[in-house]
Amino acid sequence: MTEFTADPPVPPGAGRQRPEAIRAVPLRHPWRWVAAVVVVLIGAGIVDTFVTAPDLHWSVVGQYLFDDRIMEAALVTVYLTAIAMVVGVGLGVLMAVMRLSTNRVMSSVSWLYIWFFRGTPVLVQLFFWWNIATILPSLSIGIPFTHIAWSESTNALVTPLLAAILGLGLNEAAYMAEIVRAGIISVDQGQTEAAHALGMRRSQVMRRIVLPQAMRVIIPPTGNETISMLKTTSLAYIVTLHELFFVQQEISNFNYHIIELAIVASIWYLVMSSILTIFQFYIERHFARGSVRGLPQTPIQRLRQLFFQFHARPPSEGDIEPWLPPAKPHSGM
Repeated sequence: MTEFTADPPVPPGAGRQRPEAIRAVPLRHPWRWVAAVVVVLIGAGIVDTFVTAPDLHWSVVGQYLFDDRIMEAALVTVYLTAIAMVVGVGLGVLMAVMRLSTNRVMSSVSWLYIWFFRGTPVLVQLFFWWNIATILPSLSIGIPFTHIAWSESTNALVTPLLAAILGLGLNEAAYMAEIVRAGIISVDQGQTEAAHALGMRRSQVMRRIVLPQAMRVIIPPTGNETISMLKTTSLAYIVTLHELFFVQQEISNFNYHIIELAIVASIWYLVMSSILTIFQFYIERHFARGSVRGLPQTPIQRLRQLFFQFHARPPSEGDIEPWLPPAKPHSGM
């Protein structure tokens, strides 16, 4: 008869070899560096061409960069941008709500408005409002069947500023209407139905539930439209409004430094656009609260992390502990 003997119990972890540490080797991309060098060389060549151009007088650029006429024109540009965007956003929200209305007349009027103003160039619209006196010499408002009326000459009423506001603001409203409509329909329909079930009116639902959530979709394209409007104000030169482009053109027609004054205007447009971009970033960051786990870092926070924070030393080969499964407790039998 054969006799079997049991092997003594193996202690936990005995005979288990420690695996080698994982050594991560970053993948090299030499062609990325080659492409970066080529791009830098091309950019440096373009900059050098303009800086060393023999007929480009940079002293004229410095002379007129902070000229009183240029700075006043820049303020007019900012003012026109703000007023046109207020008109565009306010009327755009109204047109978006009308477009989403169940009333066929309201939705049709909104669709016709958007179709017309998006289908015609803004330069043509500015030209139309500036020359409207040719078909309407006077504008009058009165009460029917009475002698109570108010009349005013169209040339005296439609100033260059008003013509620019009408042309830019009404055109912008058509684009803002589609932006707002896209933001409204991005909100889950179930939330609207739940609000109606609680007895809230349509206006309350729109004001308290839909629009606050739709702002996350509306804000980014609205910021882009504002920056675009800042540059589109240069078309107001056709109505003889003394904005930035019109004033620099007047000065260049006098001293014949056309490119130098164009550079001056471009610098001011870049400065104002950069300021609007910073405002857009902080507004988007504000409305992103609650929708993302971590808010994006501000430019100041990025600089502080880059220059004033000490990063931890990357782990070496000896610091990496390989994963070992936990040993089961041994119970002797």
